[in-house]
Amino acid sequence: MAVVSDDEEEVGLEEEEEREDEVDQREDRDDEDEDEEDEEGEDEYEKDGFIVDDVDEEEQQDGEDDGAVDSDEDRQKKKKRKKRESEKNYELDEDDYELLQDNNITVHRPTESKKFKRLKKARKDVEEEHSGFSDDDDFHSSGKTGRTAEEKLKRTLFDDGEGPQLEDIPEEEQPDDEEDIEHDEDEMADFIVDEEEVDEDGIPIKRKKVRQKKSRQAPGVSSSALQEAHDIFGDVEELIKLRKLNVSKMGSRPDVDPGDWKQSYELSVLSEKYMTVQDDEIREADIPERLQLSEKSTGPPPIDESSIDDESLWICHQLATNMIYLFGNNIWTTEEGGHELSVIKEDIMRFLEYMHVQKFDVPYIAMYRKEECLSLFKDSEHHDADKTVNKSGQKPVIRWHKLLWAIVDLDRKWLLLQKRKNALQLYYNKRYEEESRSIYDETRLTLNRQLFESISRSLKAAESDREVDDVDSKFNLNFPPGDAGIDEGKYKRPKRKSLYTSCSKAGLWEVASKFGYSSEQFGLQISLEKMRMDELEDAKETPEEMASNFTCAMFDTPQNVLKGARHMAAVEISCEPCVRKHVRSIYMDNAKVSTSPTADGIVAIDTFHQYAGIKWLRDKPLTSFEDAQWLLIQKAEEEKLIKVTIKLPDFVENKLIGDAHDYYLSDGVSKSAQLWNEQRKLILQDAFSNLLFPSMEKEARSLLTSRAKSWLLRDYGKRLWDKVSVAPYQRKESDSSSEEELAPRVMACCWGPGKPATTFVMLDSSGEVLDVLHAGSLSNRGQSIDEQQRKKTDQQRVYKFMTDHQPHVVVLGAVNLSCARLKEDIYEIIFKMVEEYPRDVRRDMDALNIIYGDETLPHLYENSRISEDQLPSQSGIVKRAVALGRYLQNPLAMVATLCGPGKEILSWKLSPMESFLTPDDKYEMVEQVMVDVTNQVGLDINLAASHDWLFSSLQFVSGLGPRKAAFLMKSLVRAGSIFTRKDLLTTYGLGKKVFVNAAGFLRVRRSGMAASSSQYIDLLDDTRIHPESYGLAQELAKDVYLEDVQDPDDINDDEDVLEMAIEHVREKPHLLKSLEVHEYAKTKQYENKLETLNNIRLELIQGFQDWRKQYAEPTQDEEFYMISGETEDTIAEGRIVQATVRRVQPQRAVCVLDSGLTGILSKEDFTDNWRDVTDLSEKLNEGEILSCRIRSILKNRYQVFLSCRESEMRSDRYQNHRKLDPYYHEDRSQLAVSQDNIVRKQKELAKKHFKPRMIVHPRFQNITADEAVELLSDKDPGESIVRPSSRSHSYLTLTIKIYDGVYAHKDIVEGGKENKDITSMLRIGKTLKIGEDTFEDLDEVMDRYVDPLIAHLKTMLSYRKFRKGSKAEIDEFLRSEKADYPARIVYCFGISHEHPGTFILTYIRSTNPHHEYIGMYPKGFKFRKRMFEDIDRLVAYFQRHIDDPHDLAPSIRSVAAMVPMQNATPGGSSGGWSGSNSNDGGWRGQSMDRDRTSSMGARTGRGDYTHSGRQDRHPSGLPRPYGDRGRVQGRGTHNSNSRRGSSSNERQDADFEKRTDDGLDSFPGARVQNSPGKEAFPGGWGKPW
Repeated sequence: MAVVSDDEEEVGLEEEEEREDEVDQREDRDDEDEDEEDEEGEDEYEKDGFIVDDVDEEEQQDGEDDGAVDSDEDRQKKKKRKKRESEKNYELDEDDYELLQDNNITVHRPTESKKFKRLKKARKDVEEEHSGFSDDDDFHSSGKTGRTAEEKLKRTLFDDGEGPQLEDIPEEEQPDDEEDIEHDEDEMADFIVDEEEVDEDGIPIKRKKVRQKKSRQAPGVSSSALQEAHDIFGDVEELIKLRKLNVSKMGSRPDVDPGDWKQSYELSVLSEKYMTVQDDEIREADIPERLQLSEKSTGPPPIDESSIDDESLWICHQLATNMIYLFGNNIWTTEEGGHELSVIKEDIMRFLEYMHVQKFDVPYIAMYRKEECLSLFKDSEHHDADKTVNKSGQKPVIRWHKLLWAIVDLDRKWLLLQKRKNALQLYYNKRYEEESRSIYDETRLTLNRQLFESISRSLKAAESDREVDDVDSKFNLNFPPGDAGIDEGKYKRPKRKSLYTSCSKAGLWEVASKFGYSSEQFGLQISLEKMRMDELEDAKETPEEMASNFTCAMFDTPQNVLKGARHMAAVEISCEPCVRKHVRSIYMDNAKVSTSPTADGIVAIDTFHQYAGIKWLRDKPLTSFEDAQWLLIQKAEEEKLIKVTIKLPDFVENKLIGDAHDYYLSDGVSKSAQLWNEQRKLILQDAFSNLLFPSMEKEARSLLTSRAKSWLLRDYGKRLWDKVSVAPYQRKESDSSSEEELAPRVMACCWGPGKPATTFVMLDSSGEVLDVLHAGSLSNRGQSIDEQQRKKTDQQRVYKFMTDHQPHVVVLGAVNLSCARLKEDIYEIIFKMVEEYPRDVRRDMDALNIIYGDETLPHLYENSRISEDQLPSQSGIVKRAVALGRYLQNPLAMVATLCGPGKEILSWKLSPMESFLTPDDKYEMVEQVMVDVTNQVGLDINLAASHDWLFSSLQFVSGLGPRKAAFLMKSLVRAGSIFTRKDLLTTYGLGKKVFVNAAGFLRVRRSGMAASSSQYIDLLDDTRIHPESYGLAQELAKDVYLEDVQDPDDINDDEDVLEMAIEHVREKPHLLKSLEVHEYAKTKQYENKLETLNNIRLELIQGFQDWRKQYAEPTQDEEFYMISGETEDTIAEGRIVQATVRRVQPQRAVCVLDSGLTGILSKEDFTDNWRDVTDLSEKLNEGEILSCRIRSILKNRYQVFLSCRESEMRSDRYQNHRKLDPYYHEDRSQLAVSQDNIVRKQKELAKKHFKPRMIVHPRFQNITADEAVELLSDKDPGESIVRPSSRSHSYLTLTIKIYDGVYAHKDIVEGGKENKDITSMLRIGKTLKIGEDTFEDLDEVMDRYVDPLIAHLKTMLSYRKFRKGSKAEIDEFLRSEKADYPARIVYCFGISHEHPGTFILTYIRSTNPHHEYIGMYPKGFKFRKRMFEDIDRLVAYFQRHIDDPHDLAPSIRSVAAMVPMQNATPGGSSGGWSGSNSNDGGWRGQSMDRDRTSSMGARTGRGDYTHSGRQDRHPSGLPRPYGDRGRVQGRGTHNSNSRRGSSSNERQDADFEKRTDDGLDSFPGARVQNSPGKEAFPGGWGKPW
């Protein structure tokens, strides 16, 4: 690039300016035309003194240089010139020029921009002076030119790049060549324009710029960039120093290169891959990895004998006192029924010494140091099995060493406790010294010294975190944190001044000391640590007289002084460690928990609810909480469904306070002594009731939570143990000898809905993918030719797939009922294979097993990161199928695969309550279980080296961890195979201690790539025998061999003897089985190696024999729950579920549950009066949703039998289906009190679900049923309202006031709705239908239906024979009239309160009243299937036909105008959606004159969805206990108390019931209490929709 000098640059600029002036003169004539455009453009950005454009700034700079201010005209000209110049000199990007050139478009491409010439000069200066830095930094230490790391960092921070970066900086931003202006101002400083200063004459004053000191800022760096860098990174000089320091540190380490590739990665990425510096240190250290991580949190453990002795004593005590909470009930039990844990302290000491001093991992101690701590391996689960193994030689049982892991956990707690105590002691010493320097009162100093010594003794004696907390509370009370510990320049936290501090500063501590014993003396006496020696002497003066000497501004009266002093004494007692320890022991042993439901809880918690077992608990002791029940109580309390109280029994509390009085009060009898004792009683009352007991309640809650989580964690571990302690699926061939031959080839199948399609994956015996097949039409059930052809094609493809690979077992993922049909299709293919080509398939192919597999774990693998690494090119369903098959082949390795850095295993839902556990707690348990199982099973490293997915469990081998295992795995995969365990120590870099821990669990045999090798492999390397015991094993084998051969003279070479002996005993295992290990050990004087000898004997019989329990196929129940997705809690007999009708037959209906299970509803279970139902299809329609109760479950057919009968729905026989807590006690008295609250909650819920409609009509209102009743309550009978229905958006409801307190509700079905969006759904339908009548709009409904109906209603109410009152009152009235006129047949009409909209005709011929029902219609009154236009004709007909036979009299089902329907929401408000079974226009009603409030329960079920998708659930989100049964969502409920009337009436009504006819089909029936008809349609009693 050519360099232009300054002179040449100036000449060039002058020539160019002259040319521009000539151009300006030629273009002056166009200025006037452009002025108008410019004036219009100025409207967009007004020059108001606030917003200033760039051109003005440039003009101002030019003006300052010229020393004059341009006129407006000149300014406008310059503005236009700049605009033209910018257009003329507009440059494109390089890419744009190249694009134009490629398209054969020629444009002028400027070679150099004049605007940046000065910058190029500046760039030259920058290159020469290196951005203004000192010359000392210009050269690298090697002497070669180039920027140092500091320069690069500084240039990067300040955007001080090279080349184009500098050229992009405008010329105007460059500082003066001679002097730079300091750029420390804010980047927005020039944005706001200051007002111009003027002189007295109004002439603007120009101020000369002040030259600032030259800065070190590099040319081309703006002040904003510098400020931004400073804000982000801080001081650059300090940053450079830190950078130099880091570089020097890195340079001093030979293993870290300053240019290490790790520097370019985020720390989180390196941490996830275990590549940080700390990971490297852990990997390189010759200490088991898990021990290193543990010591990292606890600090290095003490290894002296006294410390280990103290810790073992503490652990032994913890095991003895908390064994139930640590191990549950699976511990040793004495004959008397008590619990015993025979753990020897010396064994714990040896265990700790092995772990801390010799650095042995837990699995190593459990396997190879068992003799040294034998008492730690006794437990009730395996005690009998151990005896059997020792006697008969049967294979051992895999064991979960819970006690060892409990000791490890207690060891960590002990170390953390000691670490905390030491840290607190250092802080206490420092704080005490600071406090002592600030106090000059000798009395106070003495008191503080005594307090400090007492606190130090208490801290040293503390044995739990609770006790340390007590000590810390006492210290902070007496030595509150001050300002002395705050370093200068740091912020001070605001402190809340407590009342105790205020009292202490006021000098009331002297008054508090006058009350008698100090808190420490009182604590020692009440805890019986110190006997009461001297009597308490009372002061001669009264408390008030003494207090009067300490009054002050804050405590101005003796009473206030005493109150403050009492508070100090009470707080000191409540913070005294001895007192708290004593009270805590009593409280935790005697406190009791009680629960009771809130108003919401009574509604929400039904029999099958999660909280049903904790709804009513009475006085359950804290010691009786052994499972996770408290976590449920805690959660229910948070949801405000139950109330929880924890308190001491009154007698225990009174005794505790009484003992406190005995030790705190004086024995004096004087008046002064009594006054002082009164003060002491107030102190104790305050200390216990207001401070100690609330504190103990919090501790009790915390203790219960801790115990419950501990139990839940053990349960979580037990469930995981059951999953991973299962042996792989084994082939059934008896002629296979090696384990590799027994490993099955698996065909895994995952059902797919189509996208993805059903997939088959073939795995070899090592779990590697051989082939994949997608067959989406295999389970096609269509009958069309095309569908059948596709199914046949897929069958042939699967047939060929299985014929080619001939799997040993088929595993099918169980996700839904389609899998059951898929299993049948696969069996059909297998039978076809065997029948058509018996010679081409194996002999056992006809017995090929198809096993259901759980897809929960494969789903996790499908979405995990490890699956991307192992199967990068496969689709998700293929990965899932691979995991399904591998889990069958090796459950342990498959689970370990998900225990990588992502910890996907934590998403495997094993326990329904595991959400209460933290991920860290869960993974700690996962690691514990996996370590135990992995080390007892062993790992074949040669096989894993060929199949890396088998290496996943290497991290759980003793001594290793994810870091060491990853390093070892890379080395082994690179080598391909290993032939001796010693190579792990010499070739593969394991440290000696790590090798000792791991060697016995790593199996070396001829497998994988080593199978084809002829290199010698030691047979002992294929056993669990540790290399340290190889000599003992060889000696044992040699002795057995020589005894069997009995000809030792022919053998001379010892090595040959050892090799032949081991091969001999392996070939003849019966020799070892008959060996008496105890006698042999006694002969060889190896009594201390008895367990080791027994393990050697077992391993020589069969090396690495699988101790896991044999694989068992899923039971029928397990298959049912896998396929349905249900659990024992979600589906059970008696539970209420939602069922959708799929097919209706005359005698039964076939339904489907949300889980896909088939539900069968027979006619007999549809209604209590099922005999009246001739054809079920007339009552049910397809698509309707019913609330039903499960009668029974047919698991083998995936069917449930349902019942809708109201008697069944309200039955209490399912109430006690589960085992109740012994302390469960339901308090019925509170139920009555809460009934009003329940109704209120139901109404609130109904109002919440209300959906208003977009309808405008004078008779329509957007209100609920309750609001409609309330609105009509003060209206005359006959008034009506049309309102939204709660059934769905396709219904309206007509509400009519029949009589005072009696209201009827009529459904109006809307038709012709588009339902394309929510707006169209909320509008009124094009047609309205009531029964069989159709109307065009609401006006026609009022004219043709409502008005005639009201006219008939008023006619009836004004009729001369109409009587008001209930049915019983009318009966009594007619009896009295019959007595007055015995010869007459007396009769009258009345309102049916039970079924509004229906009238009752009551008459007496001889003695008993008879009742018949009259329906009200727009056309008139319907009586005995006949329609009468007016009441007189009805009466005339009745009088003529009163003696007609009873069998001709119609029942209520053919005359009543009310169809009782269910209520979708509590309170009868609009909010639920439903459908209807018929459009016959039946009435629904409610009577308000008596107590007929329904107990609206709630339904349960996995889904409570109806046609419009709403879920009718409680606010808690939990299902309702009783279903609203009915046409769509279920039936309503009724109150059995509303059945009234005499037994004679019931008998007469029963006579009427026999006279039913088929009027049911043409008229809506109604079920009337004390009436012939009990139920016409499915649907119980309920409030209006």
